Amino acid sequence: MRLKDKVAIVTGAGSGFGRGIAETFAREGAKVVVNDLNEAAAAEVAHAVGGVACVADVSKGADVARLCRAAEDAFGGLDVFVANAGWTYRNKSSLEVTEDEFDRVFDANVKQLFHATRHAVPMIAARGGGSFIVTASTAALRPRPNLTWYNGSKGAAVTIVKSLAVELAPQKVRVNALCPVLGQTGLTADFMGGDTPEKREAFLKTIPLGRMSTPQDIANAALFLASDEAAFLTGVALEVDGGRCV
Repeated sequence: MRLKDKVAIVTGAGSGFGRGIAETFAREGAKVVVNDLNEAAAAEVAHAVGGVACVADVSKGADVARLCRAAEDAFGGLDVFVANAGWTYRNKSSLEVTEDEFDRVFDANVKQLFHATRHAVPMIAARGGGSFIVTASTAALRPRPNLTWYNGSKGAAVTIVKSLAVELAPQKVRVNALCPVLGQTGLTADFMGGDTPEKREAFLKTIPLGRMSTPQDIANAALFLASDEAAFLTGVALEVDGGRCV
């Protein structure tokens, strides 16, 4: 087992990529704290993986502190933090995005990393090091119109990852990003500006391998970055995108 006896927190793990990561980590021996805003979803996944659920808003410092305490209380510490929770507004002109939508996308996608750095990183360092993984996006590397502020939030996430990777290296905390292409999640329709067969066909033509990502694709990449096999990788923005960013 590649994560035997490791303790991991996965945010946004009630569905989609986060659920895939939580399930894969558990199969590989990790003890998982399942975070989501949806209490029922978090409880279901936690039961399925033999972990514990913690409802917390990752944009709020007190909630992230409580989430980290849940790992300490349940499992005695923390080795891996996966900042997977995120949000986007519906694909539309940047002139139409409201201030509330702008604030929400940066709170979820960027402020979460600030709070995780303050509360999770010291716990990981106290165990002699570990892994901090951020779910960014191909939007950070190959941005497209009508999701500008979302693209910017993910670009900020990648820059933060690279900066923290250097800063935290002396503490043996490795910091890496995953950059998935669009997958089947609760946000799919928002990314595409509506989910129709025609929109899907057009989008698939932009992916050389000819399909969307799956939760297992992202989970496999997260597992690698969390494992000792990636012991010499930090500051990486790993494209899990079927060739879209080439």
